Amino acid sequence: MSTAVSEWAAADSYTAALRSGRGPLFLRREDGWLLPLEVERWCARPDAVDLDVLDRCEGTVLDVGCGPGRLVAELAARGRAALGIDVSEAAVGHAVRLGGQALRRSVFEPLPGEGRWGTVLLMDGNVGIGGDPRILLDRVAGLLRPGGLLIAETAPVDVDERAHVRVVDAPGTRAAGAPFPWARVGTPALLRHARGWERGGRWSAGGRSFVALRSRSASSRAEPPKSTAVISSQRARKPSGDSPVASR
Repeated sequence: MSTAVSEWAAADSYTAALRSGRGPLFLRREDGWLLPLEVERWCARPDAVDLDVLDRCEGTVLDVGCGPGRLVAELAARGRAALGIDVSEAAVGHAVRLGGQALRRSVFEPLPGEGRWGTVLLMDGNVGIGGDPRILLDRVAGLLRPGGLLIAETAPVDVDERAHVRVVDAPGTRAAGAPFPWARVGTPALLRHARGWERGGRWSAGGRSFVALRSRSASSRAEPPKSTAVISSQRARKPSGDSPVASR
């Protein structure tokens, strides 16, 4: 696991927030600027905006940075084949307890089903993972099947910034560990970075913004699938030795 993701995974304040289901929690830049993290929403059931995103998903779904697992649990309840990945042991454990499938893994590590996922989700600011959207988009393209769908939640403002951040639970808190790279990317910036992708749509709802992209040329738009049924042969298989974090 890279240093960048291990610093996030080791943040005690993040683990404590997920276990309690509430904040406050922030990403703090080195200049002191704070980005509030929506822990309560992440730990709640999917809202109407989330459900609309899930209706747009196609085939098997990989939720990158799944957090406490509200989306993979909802997909599992619908009978959809879905896997969440997250670098936080506490997050993965929470997702499994909700009934979702999840692995403690970075998106930049080997993953099950590479090149065969129907949809990849980058929700809740996870387009910022690794601090370089172009590198992340290249990685996601390698995870998707030809013509596969990426749905990314972007910043609701026109921003394109890179920063090193720490996870803190209060503005004046001294965070342990080294800072790690993060990005904030609005819709215009993400579309500029999406070289080699086909645009599949953009929309806003509930004060949140989203972009749909296709990994290769495909004429269809990101629309709700005709059926949410997924046969067992479509389910992502975990390689030998991979297992979700057990419930505690």
